[in-house]
Amino acid sequence: MTSEPEQQIGVGTQDAFQRLWTPHRMAYIQGEGKPSGPGADDGCPFCTIPAKSDEDGLIVRRGEHVYAVLNLYPYNGGHLMTVPYRHVADYTELTGPETAELAELTKQAMTALRTASGAHGFNIGMNQGTVAGAGIAAHLHQHIVPRWGGDTNFMPVVGHTKVLPQLLADTRKMLAEAWPA
Repeated sequence: MTSEPEQQIGVGTQDAFQRLWTPHRMAYIQGEGKPSGPGADDGCPFCTIPAKSDEDGLIVRRGEHVYAVLNLYPYNGGHLMTVPYRHVADYTELTGPETAELAELTKQAMTALRTASGAHGFNIGMNQGTVAGAGIAAHLHQHIVPRWGGDTNFMPVVGHTKVLPQLLADTRKMLAEAWPA
């Protein structure tokens, strides 16, 4: 038995596009979980994540000064961030040991992503300040976004939607297991 898609009257011109509904992203769009101010006590998620278990906080690796965590709203599967424990906004505020560990965890993240998912390349960077695009400008964080040949297709280009093939908890476990010693 073949059934035709239900037609809704008054919803606009019918097109050939399928719809991928992602209602969970509404929390991000509406700013849920964003800090109310610049201080560490103003609801900064990067200050509260380390108090959680690795599984609950999506932490892949903990260092002495910096930790690696999955992005809750990733650009691609495996999108990680390296974050200092200390609440600092600007790269120039990092101490020498924090800077060194941020770099080392970034290198290790790249190795883990290549091992676990065969990443072909990476976008790595920081947005310093709200005007530069930082979603949480008060707490420094560096993005490590894995890329693969052909990973840009019609979904993000035309549909402005990323399709993530794995649950974040499963990605966290996979990367933690692939993390170099």
